[in-house]
Amino acid sequence: MNDATLAPELLHRMDAYWRAANYLSVGQIYLYDNPLLKRSLEIADVKHMLLGHWGTTPGQNFIYVHLNRVIKQYDLDMIYVSGPGHGGPAVVGNTYLEGTYSEIYPNISQDETGLQKLFLQFSFPGGIPSHASPECPGSIHEGGELGYSLSHSFGAVFDNPDLIVACVIGDGEAETGPLATAWHSNKFLDPITDGAVLPILHLNGYKISNPTVLARVEHEELEQFLRGCGWTPHFVEGDDPEAMHQLMAGTLDTVIEEIQRIQNKARDDNDTTRPRWPMIILKSPKGWTGPEVVDGLQVEGTFRSHQVPLHPRAHPEHLKLLEDWLKSYRPEELFDAQGRLKVELDELAPRGERRMGANPHANGGMLLRDLRMPDFRDYAVDVPAPGAPGIGDTHVLGPFLRDVAKLNQAQRNFRVFGPDETLSNGLEALFEVTQRQWDAATVPNDEWLAPAGRVMEMLSEHQCEGWLEGYLLTGRHGLFNCYEAFIHIVDSMFNQHAKWLKVTAHLPWRRKIASLNYLLTSHVWRQDHNGFTHQDPGFIDHVVNKKAEVVRVYFPPDANCLLSVMDHCLRSRHYVNVVVAGKHPAPQWLSMDAAVKHCTQGIGIWQWASNDQAVSPDVVMACCGDVPTLETLAAVSILREHLHELKIRVVNVVDLMKLQPPSEHPHGLSDMDFDELFTKDKPVIFAYHAYPWLIHRLTYRRTNHDNIHVRGYKEEGTITTPGLRRVRS
Repeated sequence: MNDATLAPELLHRMDAYWRAANYLSVGQIYLYDNPLLKRSLEIADVKHMLLGHWGTTPGQNFIYVHLNRVIKQYDLDMIYVSGPGHGGPAVVGNTYLEGTYSEIYPNISQDETGLQKLFLQFSFPGGIPSHASPECPGSIHEGGELGYSLSHSFGAVFDNPDLIVACVIGDGEAETGPLATAWHSNKFLDPITDGAVLPILHLNGYKISNPTVLARVEHEELEQFLRGCGWTPHFVEGDDPEAMHQLMAGTLDTVIEEIQRIQNKARDDNDTTRPRWPMIILKSPKGWTGPEVVDGLQVEGTFRSHQVPLHPRAHPEHLKLLEDWLKSYRPEELFDAQGRLKVELDELAPRGERRMGANPHANGGMLLRDLRMPDFRDYAVDVPAPGAPGIGDTHVLGPFLRDVAKLNQAQRNFRVFGPDETLSNGLEALFEVTQRQWDAATVPNDEWLAPAGRVMEMLSEHQCEGWLEGYLLTGRHGLFNCYEAFIHIVDSMFNQHAKWLKVTAHLPWRRKIASLNYLLTSHVWRQDHNGFTHQDPGFIDHVVNKKAEVVRVYFPPDANCLLSVMDHCLRSRHYVNVVVAGKHPAPQWLSMDAAVKHCTQGIGIWQWASNDQAVSPDVVMACCGDVPTLETLAAVSILREHLHELKIRVVNVVDLMKLQPPSEHPHGLSDMDFDELFTKDKPVIFAYHAYPWLIHRLTYRRTNHDNIHVRGYKEEGTITTPGLRRVRS
């Protein structure tokens, strides 16, 4: 490697740009006013409450300026993922320096007034969060909760052959289970049809108050670990800025050229051999260029630099330290008298959509194309009369999804994700038109494995979720199928994505993306063979805690309803859709026309199962879920056989959120409509798929709530027969 990749003049300008980014970062954490230090710093210039994370920030600023250089030199299509997203000052500051931030937020102008507003808004009431939040241009990953940066990055490059994601991984984040598994995502990346991920492991040594594991193992052990995961690691280590600039520049040239060599060889020669992709380990001091010693304690290069190293309001002697710190970046060399970045530095940033903050892949709705959809009615089950036998609802859905995959092969914007359960969950028809994408070794007895395919399976719910989220966030469509009990593994990932959707829905510059669609099957009522460990429908309770503008929950009672619901979900935008359906043979209730009408309404009286026509019912038998519907109709049949005079109304619920008032959820029924279905004073026996308490929670404001008696899963389970499985709860 050439030790002098950067000419002296370019090195000088890049170092100045890095200093500008560091200056902006410190300003965001600390300054209320006096953004250019045109007068001596006063305590009134410092925010009352100091929030932010300095430790990771200078390293990320260093990475960003070097990525800008290779983007320009190699004309790269690149986005930036900040795993340690608490380094929010870095991504906000760099998108400001490149001009994207001011284009999106014109009030944060590129002058002294804009600088003051940029600093003031950070971690300030009415301002912006301290992470790489949705408000930040170029971000697809907030990084508040650690562990998902690498899986998001791989999801982003699937079917994006020209895209490179520079994924910065904090060494603290590298200790999480999802990230530790995500290193193996390289076994699922096709160099012909997919883009590339460049992991940059930022080894700054510490978490909040502890050392990091990977920083305390020997160099050889770390290198062997990463090589064992299939990577070719390149080390950039040191603390002298000039030497580090040269080393980073040379290393980036090497890895970018290696990525291009891998892709060209695969694409020109149709070489499907799995490559060993390059990655970088950047070992730099935590809190690099910040205060070295504070109150007699070492700060730079230690855990003490993780957050806010100086507290001028609590310790007045820190004010001079803060002023010296800010002045060490020599802002008068970086900004002109009006507060604009000097022209010779501004020229270092890429232009237009090559800027990482302006890249359309980081605002995926800009690239989103509608799916080409088959007519779901063509897959209808013939139901000559209610109760007709069925082969299993997801087995009917499979051919529909097969043809969705087939119709969208050319535009390559639809994938099905799941933890080794596509066959088990009844979606085997997909393999009539596509394969499982798998870029590791194969043996003759393998089935449906190929370097490229529409089905992504890894026995890690975290990776499937992260891949799908990255895929959606960059403008594509997908479906996650999973055993119902084990979708809990991604509870927290769902949380973060739902929060992202909620925030971005109110940012006019953020375009809406395709919905996150879950198909939960192998569910609680038919896990009689696997037993208690596989019986847990509680994900639904978790989902409905999120904002009503984001979440939707559906319980189609049969195959035709499942087809109608899934067609709707795949066409929808900016929601999380949860669909719960069975895979075992089960009776079918509605013709396709009736199913479409029922699903459109979301809830309704099944007149053919009721005998209260033209009179008020004596009892309402309500049901939500395929097995509860079967049990309810069986009970109604018995009641009608033995109690001829009893007037029974059967109400089936497909859209769970219909039970809430419209003030709580946009799908909610009005009180008048709810009372029309459930009456104001008659007993309601409600058979529900999941934990019964949720129905009470959704209906507690309703007139007849005191008469609603819910039966659902009550954490009684074992290995038993399907019938006894239901009796136990």
